[in-house]
Amino acid sequence: MRASIAVLPGDGIGPDVVAESIKVLHAISDRFGHEFSLQTAEIGGGSIDKYGDPLPSQTIEVCNDSDAILFGAVGGPKWDDPSNNVRPEDGILAIRKSLGLFANLRPVKVYPSLINSSPLKPEYLKGVDMLVLRELTGGLYFGKPKRRWNTSRGRRGVDTLKYTESEIERILRVGFELAMGRRKKLASVDKQNVLESSRLWREIAVEVSYEYPEVELEHILVDNAAMQLIRNPADFDVIVSENTFGDILTDEASVLSGSMGMLPSASLSTLPGKKRSKRVSLYEPIHGSAPDIAGKGIANPIGSILSTAMMLRLSFGMVEEADAIETAVDSVLSEGYRTADISGDGGDVVGTTHMGDVIAGQI
Repeated sequence: MRASIAVLPGDGIGPDVVAESIKVLHAISDRFGHEFSLQTAEIGGGSIDKYGDPLPSQTIEVCNDSDAILFGAVGGPKWDDPSNNVRPEDGILAIRKSLGLFANLRPVKVYPSLINSSPLKPEYLKGVDMLVLRELTGGLYFGKPKRRWNTSRGRRGVDTLKYTESEIERILRVGFELAMGRRKKLASVDKQNVLESSRLWREIAVEVSYEYPEVELEHILVDNAAMQLIRNPADFDVIVSENTFGDILTDEASVLSGSMGMLPSASLSTLPGKKRSKRVSLYEPIHGSAPDIAGKGIANPIGSILSTAMMLRLSFGMVEEADAIETAVDSVLSEGYRTADISGDGGDVVGTTHMGDVIAGQI
């Protein structure tokens, strides 16, 4: 197969980890005979410095002309001034909206070899294997009005949490479809005791559930969900939530795996499936730009490498190839290789490039 991939390394450790994903892609190409055409484009803070825009038009063109997008991270202290009118994060928000990337899928798995790397006791972590599905183009991050202003009584700011029926229905439908392929359990997260948008969310969840009688639907308030993720994480199968709740819960869930550096994600514009989609999707590790360790060669590339496996499976239908990457990661971890963030149980601590080398070597 020939496939065109837009590569958006971004800021901070983004270029560091994406470089290792590209190394793994080359290993897949060599083993399976595929041809990957990679085109790099600018996004985030570096793009602001170069073009005055976190998402220039040429980057959108590259993405639209590609079959999938491999993304790193954006942001850093250089661009963190709250008074700035343009921020690196505007680039990733804009690309999600521009490409209709409404469903963010984040698998959370605890590798047996890393069970002592998490701050949680091992007995809480056995059997943890869940998918967290986050709505990505609605809610507080995109609702209007969104602004700050000054009054005679002081400064004010407003963000709007708004959802339409169609936005809620489509993300819930993805959740039910994913649950059908797993343990048939779906936890729908809301805050219906306080928020009108959550009352609408719960109402629609019930309506959609009638089409999936095999799936056990659980409604759970977001504060309780946050607690149960720590107290009883293995009970979850598929979790679906609105944008802000999903953002917070998936960062919390990363603690289960031992590090945010371990978790991949896919941002989809259509239902996930084995067949190649005509609509482009984006794949990225969930960690941020981590500017304090950028360029030091110590970042964990596994989240980015596993995102590459998700890309091969979901955008290109390359199941065997995705399995090869995931098996290589599991094998390398079982052999004791560790980056600094997951070295709590000892092992052979290696840098970013070395970790990419051994994973690619396993492939």
